[in-house]
Amino acid sequence: MKKPVYWILAIIITLVLSIYQRMTGPTYPKKVSVELDGERYKLKLPRSGVQQDQVVTLKDVPSSTKAQLHYRRYPTTNDYTTVDFTWTDGEWQAVLPVQPVAGKLQYYITVAGNDYPADEPVVIRFRNDVPASILIPHILLMFGAMLLAVYTFLLVVTRKDYSFWLKLTVGTLFVGGFVFGPLVQHAAFGPWWTGFPYGTDLTDNKTLISFIFFVAALATLKWKYNKWVVCLAVLIMITVFTIPHSAYGSEYDYTTQQLKK
Repeated sequence: MKKPVYWILAIIITLVLSIYQRMTGPTYPKKVSVELDGERYKLKLPRSGVQQDQVVTLKDVPSSTKAQLHYRRYPTTNDYTTVDFTWTDGEWQAVLPVQPVAGKLQYYITVAGNDYPADEPVVIRFRNDVPASILIPHILLMFGAMLLAVYTFLLVVTRKDYSFWLKLTVGTLFVGGFVFGPLVQHAAFGPWWTGFPYGTDLTDNKTLISFIFFVAALATLKWKYNKWVVCLAVLIMITVFTIPHSAYGSEYDYTTQQLKK
């Protein structure tokens, strides 16, 4: 098998993992389907907002429809506040009030007397806006590390020399996860690191776990069984990267009025 084929396979695997992570994460908009008079309307309810009021829209829903938005602080047992959607700029709109950094709101909508989502309310978390100069390199480096790791794995299983690509993977993961990662975390929520031992942020913790295994693979590079350590490190990375991004992240405590990590 030629190396261009390895790259194609690595790119496909990385894209599949990135799409899966993106779509299963708690910041990806919640998709709901509303049926009115035999017509089905697909809506996206936001689950991430910056430091401004978040507008919720009912795209393409007819102007003759009545709809309400119900929200409350999360996690609390407060009563829901209800506001009517208003017809603005050719679509239904309602506003979720901005919350402190890492503050959350739980909400659902009522359209023509029916509640959506039907199973459980949506939770939206507010953050600071992250500069593209920090966010884009972080994203590119993290998925670059995944791409290099998968490519290294393919070299290992086909008994090709992989030492250079292993070193490049470790370096890319370090810069993406431990240089730009804390920069993104600080810009978005304030703290630099909310993983072990300071918090339970799964994004930080899964990066740490993955990096530890790759450092072990690099440290045992001269060992005759190193290929098995490399394969384990790559499989660990793939496993932890399937965990939804931003799960168990920073959260504002409305009781203490402080940020929980």
